[in-house]
Amino acid sequence: MARILIIEDNPSNMVLFDFLLRGTGHDVLQAIDAEAGLVLARRERPDLILMDIQLPGMDGLTATRILKQDPATQDIKVLALTALAMKGDAEQILAHGCDGYIAKPIHHRSFLDEVGAALGAAAQGP
Repeated sequence: MARILIIEDNPSNMVLFDFLLRGTGHDVLQAIDAEAGLVLARRERPDLILMDIQLPGMDGLTATRILKQDPATQDIKVLALTALAMKGDAEQILAHGCDGYIAKPIHHRSFLDEVGAALGAAAQGP
């Protein structure tokens, strides 16, 4: 399966995402802020990054822009995790370099389907 980096500051969300992804056989890396996430992304080169948009310090859109401007990380797919689901938000998220987004709160099946689609394969699991 894939190596996935979750950058999420909410402990409950982190536990849920980690549980769902490990349950389908993925290797999961975790960061609680953008700065730590950038370090992990550069060092570990995950297949996919799930990036919370509203992070303490540097926000997720800024972190995504940095990743996409770096030749070492520009090809890593980034899915935004966001409670922002208003008109125009999707365009802003995509304009900052995200490859897609998942609205929170999540539904476990659609979450796994979105992750699978981003990885180029059908998701499996609960």
